[in-house]
Amino acid sequence: MSRFQVVSGKGGTGKTTVAAALSLALATEGKRTLLVEVEGRQGIAQLFETEVLPYEERKIAVAPGGGEVFALAIDPEQALLDYLQMFYKLGSAGRALKKLGAIDFATTVAPGIRDVLLTGKACEAVRRKDKSGRFVYDHVVMDAPPTGRITRFLNVNDEVAGLAKIGPIHNQAQAVMRVLKSPETAVHLVTLLEEMPVQETADGIAELRAAKLPVGRIIVNMVRPEVLDEAELELVRAAPRSALARSLSAAGLGGARRGGNAEKLVDPLLTQAEEYAERYALEHEQRSVLSELQLPLHELPLFTEGMDLAGLYELANELRKQRMS
Repeated sequence: MSRFQVVSGKGGTGKTTVAAALSLALATEGKRTLLVEVEGRQGIAQLFETEVLPYEERKIAVAPGGGEVFALAIDPEQALLDYLQMFYKLGSAGRALKKLGAIDFATTVAPGIRDVLLTGKACEAVRRKDKSGRFVYDHVVMDAPPTGRITRFLNVNDEVAGLAKIGPIHNQAQAVMRVLKSPETAVHLVTLLEEMPVQETADGIAELRAAKLPVGRIIVNMVRPEVLDEAELELVRAAPRSALARSLSAAGLGGARRGGNAEKLVDPLLTQAEEYAERYALEHEQRSVLSELQLPLHELPLFTEGMDLAGLYELANELRKQRMS
């Protein structure tokens, strides 16, 4: 399993939840995982039911077997100050620039600088080693921008490297791209079994492949349970209305004991069956589209009552069972 796991997906597919569950799955059996947030939404803090994350690595969860999950919300301004100190030893001068608004200008106006800082900080965590020479983190998981932006977000370092032919910025960009385009990295895409998310996933994979960025796996999130299979749906379609009414009555539904009429239940039940059949057909069609992309495919269940910390651990366990860790 690659050490740097990047998780992207169309908005609304639950990519942050999947990234959080993946970090727990990878931290199993004593391993250490760093979960990185780059969009400033504090979604990780909400999922793990903890306070707002500062710009520092903080332990937020313990995984089965004693593993640990740390989290980091990367702030572009702070990352730029780190960069200025690391390469130019500006120190207090960098802080003075921040007061003047120069830092904010550089991270919001200068093309590509913001994304270089975000990816660079994550890649530094991937490469970091302790005094004994061991990696500080076994895995780094990034909750990345949505699918429509992911290729440009990850590939922006190439653009910066092209602009800066020499010097620290050039070297930094090249070092980041060596990590991003190596076997150490895998970019996973989260989708739903719906037409628009699946199409955006297919487009995103094509863009990543064209940029020679390492595509990992497709994770289908919020999959609803299969109530009826194709054969059972065909039986429902073929069954006479009168036979359905008799079956309902025999089961004590709508009969004399309820003071109603079983026939009144047939139409709403058939309508529900038709709606289910449409969804069943759509989901199977979208699975076929995803299978044509020739990538490992994983499915995670829908939690009808919403996602909480217990549900997050359940998803992590499901990912472990599907060998995502």
